[in-house]
Amino acid sequence: MASLTSGRLPGVEFADVVRRRRMVRDYDPDRPVPPEVRERLLDHATRAPSAGFTQGWAFLVLESAADRDLFWSVTAGPGAPDAWLTRMRRAPLLVVPLSSKDAYLERYAEPDKGWTDRDPAAVDARWPVPYWDVDAGMAALMVLLTAVDEGLGACFSGVPGPRVDAFREAFGIPPTHRPVGVVSVGYPGDGDRRSPSLKRGRRRLDEVVHRGRWLTPPA
Repeated sequence: MASLTSGRLPGVEFADVVRRRRMVRDYDPDRPVPPEVRERLLDHATRAPSAGFTQGWAFLVLESAADRDLFWSVTAGPGAPDAWLTRMRRAPLLVVPLSSKDAYLERYAEPDKGWTDRDPAAVDARWPVPYWDVDAGMAALMVLLTAVDEGLGACFSGVPGPRVDAFREAFGIPPTHRPVGVVSVGYPGDGDRRSPSLKRGRRRLDEVVHRGRWLTPPA
């Protein structure tokens, strides 16, 4: 059973972690993420599945106030931050998962995978889904779930397309890697607000699950 002093939820089963997971958009700026918890978040991220066990992901970890401020300044639009960004900027830890297409092309050109070349013309046929991005997204989900298990809040948000180049330049990101988003992590703050989108409600299983073949769900 987890200790209350660690911040983890005592006696929480995996199903509870999944049900409790939600996007937290405000953080206590005076409570940093303990180093041992940060390392567990990252270790669990590397345990996500990856095609060919390529593990082509990378993670940029931003903890200092200067690094976090730089991230938000280069990824946000001009002008004063709105209420959403003001709350998000309070997160004491940012983890940016990055994907590497090159790593997957190299891995699948190895003899055990059968593709002995990296023919650019064949990429779309061989990779109808960009698994480098899929796998980095799975790693991000591992961070989100681990945060819940540790009694923390977390939120996955995107890096706006027009801001990616500025992000690359600010943090020296090589052209082989691109950000799939950013995971903000911290202890939830008093100003957290649930997304209005939740009013849409969760779709029922019979609306999204097709058993055996595709059938139109009932109205």
